[in-house]
Amino acid sequence: MRRLLAAAFLAAVSLSAAVEDPVQWTLTLDSKSAPPGSHVLARLSAKVDPGWHVYSLTTPPGPIPTSAKILDNPAVAGFKVYQPKPVRGPDPSFGVTETFADQVVLLLDVELKKDAPPGATELTAQVRYQCCNDSKCLPPKRKQAAATINIDASAQAAAISIPAGYTEVPVKPVAAATSASAAPPIAAPTPLPSDFGLFLLTAFGAGLAAIFTPCVFPMIPFTVSYFLNRHTGNRRDGIMQAVVFCAGVIVFFTGLGFLVKSIAGPIGVVKLGNSPWVNSVIGLVFVVFGLSLLGAYELTLPSGLLTRMNRASEGGGYFGTLIMGLTFTLTSFACIGPIVGPLLVASVQSSGLQPVLGMASFATGLAAPFFLLALFPSFLQKLPKSGGWLMRVKVVLGFVVLAISLKYLSTADQIWQTGLISRELFIAAWVVLFALPGLYLLGYVRLEGIKADDHLGVGRMLIGTVFLIFSISLLPGLFGATLGNLEAVIPVQAKNVALGPRGADAPVWLKDQYREALAKARQENKLVFVNFTGNACTNCHWMKANMFPRPEIAPLLKDFVLVDLYTDGTDAASEENAKMEERRFNTVSIPFYAILDPDEKVIATFPEATRDAQKFAAFLKSGADNKIASSKI
Repeated sequence: MRRLLAAAFLAAVSLSAAVEDPVQWTLTLDSKSAPPGSHVLARLSAKVDPGWHVYSLTTPPGPIPTSAKILDNPAVAGFKVYQPKPVRGPDPSFGVTETFADQVVLLLDVELKKDAPPGATELTAQVRYQCCNDSKCLPPKRKQAAATINIDASAQAAAISIPAGYTEVPVKPVAAATSASAAPPIAAPTPLPSDFGLFLLTAFGAGLAAIFTPCVFPMIPFTVSYFLNRHTGNRRDGIMQAVVFCAGVIVFFTGLGFLVKSIAGPIGVVKLGNSPWVNSVIGLVFVVFGLSLLGAYELTLPSGLLTRMNRASEGGGYFGTLIMGLTFTLTSFACIGPIVGPLLVASVQSSGLQPVLGMASFATGLAAPFFLLALFPSFLQKLPKSGGWLMRVKVVLGFVVLAISLKYLSTADQIWQTGLISRELFIAAWVVLFALPGLYLLGYVRLEGIKADDHLGVGRMLIGTVFLIFSISLLPGLFGATLGNLEAVIPVQAKNVALGPRGADAPVWLKDQYREALAKARQENKLVFVNFTGNACTNCHWMKANMFPRPEIAPLLKDFVLVDLYTDGTDAASEENAKMEERRFNTVSIPFYAILDPDEKVIATFPEATRDAQKFAAFLKSGADNKIASSKI
């Protein structure tokens, strides 16, 4: 799950500036007086608390870069900004970045106007920055720092000298600050460079895997022979034809990525993952693909379109080969569509060029064998013959695609709160959908690709066994047991029911019953543990299924009245919960945990998902300790 989408960064909007402020800025001037038309060197210094860092003015995309400027002043003609050499290295939230820690001094070369009015003038620097530590990021902030310069025509102009190691940074205008009442800007989850590289590698591997589908594999010998046996060219010409053919494949899928990105937009790609409509459409499309792969029907493109493209490809030359590559991708889409779909979905829920580069990487993997076989045609003789194994790949892929479709349909169901796909129904469906390919490969389910007298090879037996083992491992989830990291994609448990122990030891969770939780806490003399969560929030699901039942955590939760407040639904309760989280805690991030007393006084907050049980236990204990301390006063 791509490092749970970087659990630390899902808490990017953690606490308001009033609660946590690890960076302090000051402005000093090298000269106390300066004549009109001269330059003054200003030092904008930041003192950063231990464990925290800010990002450079030139950091790679991902975090919010620092920016600085001198605010409009009748005495200032212009300014230049210089930064010292930042530390470049891996960042827990964004991959490779440029950062400053402990202390940093930005230099501003301020040019005074020739007609600057004499007397004391206050110069104000404004800086915008984002501050992070190893587990979370605070919302981007703007601060101002001021210093006074005396403009005197008789003063001596100081020579400006920029120390070695400093470089000038182009000045970018800082957007106007938001009002105090506005919600802090939320940093969109940016694909981590390390995860992004893994994603590209996965996409490339998926392209290679798509070769072994019934729509693609039989086309390899024919296509490569077309390159090598042309009457009007030598071997070099055949290789160039292969390059153009591969370019046609890459152009098609890269264009698909561009189309998805342009339709979604830079903001829309982030919101698609939480849209019930998008999840429903994706789920239904996967159902159509899955049933087609199982042989229920055949997905084909309009014959007229394929006929026109075939005629264009027969025109010869490189253009004809390019069209041939495009035609190949269209005709094979019925088989490779279910592979492309999840890649697009995974990429579209991130920002940047991931949809485009992901599709380009997939297409490169798909096209690479054609090019390599054109270079080394002797390997054509060593390829396995087309046969029943291709059909078996198709059938198994059909079952897997149907299982994936259920994930998107259940996400939409949870957001709409229709209750059609419960946790038990989801797990039961997965048990069946992953058992069927295992039974099919072992010969117990009769579908295309396996005949009654077919020999059961070791490879087919092992793969079938893996599917059955995975299916059986899901069964404990039907009886309340947690399923580890899979809980991130499985629907949450029913209202007032928790995973783990049943009976008297089972924790009781109220759902969207904030006032009832306060009343219950008042009656039982307990604190309230508020879990701001979401139906489509994978980290929220993981925390509740894997962190809360842990032996270090579960006993501590018994001392609280537990309430889930969902913020991403379409109902009035979710809207009210989201407004309350924003109003009370100046954040809309999930998961977000808060401990309140019955009078709604905030005792403690924890703004992120974590795998550190001791850290989360300390948060729970701090709430209980604060209650004890206040009761003694």
